[in-house]
Amino acid sequence: MALPSYASPLERIWHYAYLAGCAAIFFFLIAPIVVIIPLSFNAEPYFTFTDRMLEFDPEGYSTRWYSSLLTFGMQDPEATGWAFWSDAWTNANWVKAAKNSIIIGVFSTIVATGLGTLAALGLSRPEMPYRRAIMAILISPMIVPLIITATGMFFFYSNPCELLTLVGLDPQCGRLAGTYLGVILAHATLGIPFVIITVTATLVGFDQSLNRAAASLGANPRTTFFKVTMPLILPGVVSGALFAFVTSFDEVVAVLFIAGPDQQTIPRQMWNGIREQISPAILAVATLLVIFSIALLTTVELLRRRSERIRGVTPR
Repeated sequence: MALPSYASPLERIWHYAYLAGCAAIFFFLIAPIVVIIPLSFNAEPYFTFTDRMLEFDPEGYSTRWYSSLLTFGMQDPEATGWAFWSDAWTNANWVKAAKNSIIIGVFSTIVATGLGTLAALGLSRPEMPYRRAIMAILISPMIVPLIITATGMFFFYSNPCELLTLVGLDPQCGRLAGTYLGVILAHATLGIPFVIITVTATLVGFDQSLNRAAASLGANPRTTFFKVTMPLILPGVVSGALFAFVTSFDEVVAVLFIAGPDQQTIPRQMWNGIREQISPAILAVATLLVIFSIALLTTVELLRRRSERIRGVTPR
């Protein structure tokens, strides 16, 4: 934005100092993320820039670490054709981790979105008692240190029947720790607060008279919700679902406590790679995750702009 011609020298100095400060903060935030992208193309097994890379020598760059994401853990990396892809899909560690992350992320997002949307709709009603206390409890997984939440989940999922019996219940259940269901429920618990916050923010500008108008025209509550309420709050619901999915896709602490050997996710595999085998393949995965996160954030921004247009607010 250009300064007006009547701006004083002090205003001009402040303007350019402000721009310089914003640029410095942006560089401080983005530099640690951007630096891993060229390092992921390092031809050598190092986490630093080699002399060839600094000289922009083509021989200093390679996609070997991206290829290793398919071959690491395979029984026969030299296979070709269908045998190669079948072996990679079944045995490659990074491929299995990606499958687990997607499966767990999708199902936990469905659970978190459904429960979080219902909770937000209930909390948005003015006659709801103890709204602030309930809201504080529901978003507590965002506030409580994750190590505490994960520890509590581990003890509860290890023997849920014993704990439920203490409150007078006699359930017939099994151990949830070390199962896909346990990890999905844990990630859903961590994603529900994001859904509640985004949907609640959308409902702030929602005109409740639309629901009353639909009811006056003979629509039942189910029809009113799916024909009137849901289309208007859909951008907030989708945004919350995306945040819940990113939370699940990026979560490692709860997975370390709850998941078994068969539920290795990408963050858990990266954790294992750092501890057991230092390889620039981790940088390749990190680069792919950065691209994936940028795509999701772009989607969220487009949904925000759509929501503003629906509500009659001009996006800035």
